[in-house]
Amino acid sequence: MSTQSEPGDGPLDPSLSAIMSERRQLINLGYRLLGSLADAEDVVQETYARWYAMSRQQQEAIEVPGAWLMKVASRICLDMLGSARARRESYVGEWIPEPLPDRSEWISGRSGSATVDPADRVTLDESISMAFLVVLEAMTPAERVAFILHDVFRYPFAEVAEIVGRTPAACRQLASSARRRVEASQTPAAPTAQQASLVRDFKAAWEAKDINALIGLLDPDATAVGDGGGLVSAVLHPIEGGVQVARYAIEIARRAPDMILVERTVNGQPGLVAQLDGVIVGVFAFEVTGGRIKHVWGVRNPEKLRPWTA
Repeated sequence: MSTQSEPGDGPLDPSLSAIMSERRQLINLGYRLLGSLADAEDVVQETYARWYAMSRQQQEAIEVPGAWLMKVASRICLDMLGSARARRESYVGEWIPEPLPDRSEWISGRSGSATVDPADRVTLDESISMAFLVVLEAMTPAERVAFILHDVFRYPFAEVAEIVGRTPAACRQLASSARRRVEASQTPAAPTAQQASLVRDFKAAWEAKDINALIGLLDPDATAVGDGGGLVSAVLHPIEGGVQVARYAIEIARRAPDMILVERTVNGQPGLVAQLDGVIVGVFAFEVTGGRIKHVWGVRNPEKLRPWTA
């Protein structure tokens, strides 16, 4: 997870270059902790603002600037997680983490002073899948921070304790509790080729409005969750049962006959994007278990689709 981001165009002060090279790591941390690329970017901005608010002497007194930046960013995320819980209590409908395109789909062309889009700085792995992020949402802020810092970023509990404000032993317990949540929700990962095949078949059946084919692709206990954020129409509560999910998919297809479905990588896994008149109006992530689709997450909140529509 110690990947480094590319330096910007033009020569940089060596110390500035060293600080800015931590940007990717900070974005990786913020997205996993907050489930939102926009919030992660805000965290990075605030972290750098605090760095540059210090005097040169204060900066030079910090032996490992990267570690300082990660510590500050983690504390900001911890505070934001606490306030996010209150905001999500008033959120209209279900809240789903912001879907992330594959990093190769984020690269913007460079010209002059153009920069690579921030999402190109997010490293995709198993800790970025929609299923994983959804489990993180059920954790307390302290559990989430302790678990991500230790299990994903390999921070020792002594350092985690300084960030979370607990003892190392308490942080170990927090991470252990979080780990149990993840393990309880995990199912054997289907090969990517199988996932892609099922999503492709789901797309074909959805376009054909073939409800029997859809039912055959869905696990009998499948669930579908939509996120419109109160800004666009979306199911307000999870739909449970493969038959019900299939029926709802058919209803969507009937209401939007001009909808086009495109296969895309969503959070590192095969997914679908819905387009109307060339504009992306929905992003769908899937979890495949036992050769069938077990979970479908559909994000329609336009604020969460900005990375896809830019």
